Amino acid sequence: MKEIKRQFLTGERSLFCGKDLYIEDSIFADGESPLKEASDITLENCMFKWKYPLWYCKNVKVNNSYWFEMARSGIWYTDNISMTNTVVEAPKNFRRASNIYLENVNFVNAAEMLWSCRDIKIKNVTAKGDYFGMNSENVDIDGLTLVGNYMLDGAKNITVRNSKLMSKDAFWNVENATVYDSVILGEYLGWNSKNLTFINCTIESLQGLCYIDNLVMKNCKLINTTLAFEYCSDIDAEIVGKIDSVLNPTSGTITADHIDELIIQKDKVDPSKTRIICKNGDK
Repeated sequence: MKEIKRQFLTGERSLFCGKDLYIEDSIFADGESPLKEASDITLENCMFKWKYPLWYCKNVKVNNSYWFEMARSGIWYTDNISMTNTVVEAPKNFRRASNIYLENVNFVNAAEMLWSCRDIKIKNVTAKGDYFGMNSENVDIDGLTLVGNYMLDGAKNITVRNSKLMSKDAFWNVENATVYDSVILGEYLGWNSKNLTFINCTIESLQGLCYIDNLVMKNCKLINTTLAFEYCSDIDAEIVGKIDSVLNPTSGTITADHIDELIIQKDKVDPSKTRIICKNGDK
């Protein structure tokens, strides 16, 4: 493996098609696509200051490194990349990439990040930006702190654990998603989704959890969640405490201590297909 240390690299495609490289303490300054088409690359304590640094790459390891704001659209069409202990200021990172591992990474501007990617594992990551993970598949998240709307729109096969998500319209149009031991804060959670499960979660969502086919909730809290479950089918919801209001569920069972307002419009849904259980004895 060739070693490159303490270099200041400029110009377009400065290490184009590089192979078997260990790059340390180096700066990729002006010049687009410095490592385009590279493979078997290790980057340690490196800095990227310009656009498209890692396109069409294979087998990349990044540690203790830095993406400046203009290193945008940084990792597209790349397969098998790990990024650890890194700070990324640039938006639009990871597009149509696969086999991605992210640990202890801070995405300062995560706008339009992880679009149409596959086989993603995220551990102890902080991100701020809208449209995180849109249309991605096979996503495993443990310890994500996200501030940004429209998270995982259109994504499939998702597991989320131990996360804090401040995200309006999160989990829209998703298929096969399970969320454990997490906090989700944001309006209109989960609309138009299929096979969506929440376990031991705290949720605050104005008019959340609507238009879902096969919704499961176990030991969850709904705080300030109004007009919930509208046109949801195959519901299996066990809620700790009260629900502020429920509107026109289509089918299934909803269990809570108390429901402040239950709205069932017989011209919209068949009441016989939904069972409502209030533990405090309300009818």
